Amino acid sequence: MTAPTIAAPGAFRGYTHTFTAMLARDMRVMRRELFSFMARTVLQPVLFIFVFAVVLPKIGFGGGQSFDAGARAQTFSTILVPGLVASGMVMQGIFAVTTPLVMELSYTREIDDRVLAPVPVWIVGVEKIVSGAIQSLVAALVVFLAVLFVHGPGEAPEIGFERWPLLVAVLVLSALLTAALGLFVGTVLPPHQLSTMFAIFIVPLMMLGCVYYPWAALAPLPWLQTAVLANPLVYVSEGLRGALSPAVPHMSEVVVLAVLGGATLAVGALAMWSFLRRLVG
Repeated sequence: MTAPTIAAPGAFRGYTHTFTAMLARDMRVMRRELFSFMARTVLQPVLFIFVFAVVLPKIGFGGGQSFDAGARAQTFSTILVPGLVASGMVMQGIFAVTTPLVMELSYTREIDDRVLAPVPVWIVGVEKIVSGAIQSLVAALVVFLAVLFVHGPGEAPEIGFERWPLLVAVLVLSALLTAALGLFVGTVLPPHQLSTMFAIFIVPLMMLGCVYYPWAALAPLPWLQTAVLANPLVYVSEGLRGALSPAVPHMSEVVVLAVLGGATLAVGALAMWSFLRRLVG
């Protein structure tokens, strides 16, 4: 495996041009597949919030009950919106990198064309992370707009943007982290195990990622409250909850940003090592 090297100014301009061209190609592919992108990103969150914030309150069941947030109760949709945005961007960030990369490394061998580009191999890996992060951010925006207005009477979410610096930091770090995780998984996962990954990795990630409840609500189950701290989605959900609905109990912003920042660096380094090991030995 070759270590990344520092490029001369002229070479750096060439690397930037090639990097931009590869990124533009990925964005063009995303635009061409915009309908399927929207469908797989929006359908699950919209259906979930429709059932729990519209249907269940209407028929008298407890899915839309308020959550006691200390000084006053918060509607269930206030809890759900940040969590669903988090789950949407994590899912898209992982699969936007993992699924095409698994195909490129096995069936199509398209990765060979990228490796032959006039840039070091590690830049190809960085481009995949950046591309996945952009798609993750687009997914966050799409899910937010889709679920913000889906609620029953009196169940409107209380969302604000006063803490926008925290929101931007959480979104950027989360997008980079999930894309780096997708790069790592894509380099170690055999093609025939994609469906298995969904069953044993993605489903537990979502169900135990504090998407549908705040982390503080797990206090009656201290063993579970501690165990879920290994789930990166917990910090994405809690970070967005703290940024968009700070009246709801949430983790300390310092803890969230520290974990997301550290995990992004660690997973990014691991993903790049695995990517280079897979391609150049």
